[in-house]
Amino acid sequence: MDSLCKDHFLQRQYRKLDGGVLWSRNERNLDCTVTFQTHSILQRFMLHFDLLQLDCNDHLYVYDGAHATAPPKADLSCRNTKQQVGALFTRSNFVTLKYVTDNWGTDANGFKLVITAVKDPIFLPEHGCKEFRCKQREFCVSADLTCDGVDHCADGSDEDTAALCPETGGGSAGEAWVAIAAGSAALLLLIVVALLCCYCRRRAPNRRTHLHLEQMASSNGAGTKAPCSPGSATRLPGNWAHPAGPRGYRAARPGRLRARAQR
Repeated sequence: MDSLCKDHFLQRQYRKLDGGVLWSRNERNLDCTVTFQTHSILQRFMLHFDLLQLDCNDHLYVYDGAHATAPPKADLSCRNTKQQVGALFTRSNFVTLKYVTDNWGTDANGFKLVITAVKDPIFLPEHGCKEFRCKQREFCVSADLTCDGVDHCADGSDEDTAALCPETGGGSAGEAWVAIAAGSAALLLLIVVALLCCYCRRRAPNRRTHLHLEQMASSNGAGTKAPCSPGSATRLPGNWAHPAGPRGYRAARPGRLRARAQR
């Protein structure tokens, strides 16, 4: 409601509509007037509340016409409930709403008003209903108002999921099952990826240890298989005829070796 009451050049223009929902959510210090008009002179407005819980200092005035001058058709405040008010009908193809609030209130204060342009059954034999006919009072309303989640006929016939909107009810259930299946598949995929990551992390240290042992074995000669016979041992590289002593290996001169032999 507050957005419709902003001070701009369209505020005083008549707003034509086939149907709509007007919300009020604890607006404070509000004093605004809004006028709606039907698209056809053969139509009039039906108003009913899905929520009506006003503060005792707040007032919603409903005028049957294009101006807020004559005595209002309804003066709604805290003493009124949606069951008590029921459905309101205008005689003309205009309806004017004036909403006045004070500077105090709670989040529970406000209203939800459904406004629908209807064509009376008395005009239907001559002009017919080329759109949608309500079930109980046989009003003719715009076909665009059916299956939109709002009870514009005030009897639920324009939102009948069994006869009129089967795809709406079935679609919701189908979409819910598709969402559940997609979520389950995504969860299963995450579990598989996590298990694969854990498996790869556990195998990586074992593989590195195995490669390290193979490199050590190949470097110290253990990588070559020796024959099983005792006499065929593998000869390691080095000068085994003259091993190094405590001072280290030094090549012996031939003269010294002969001198030692004569002694």
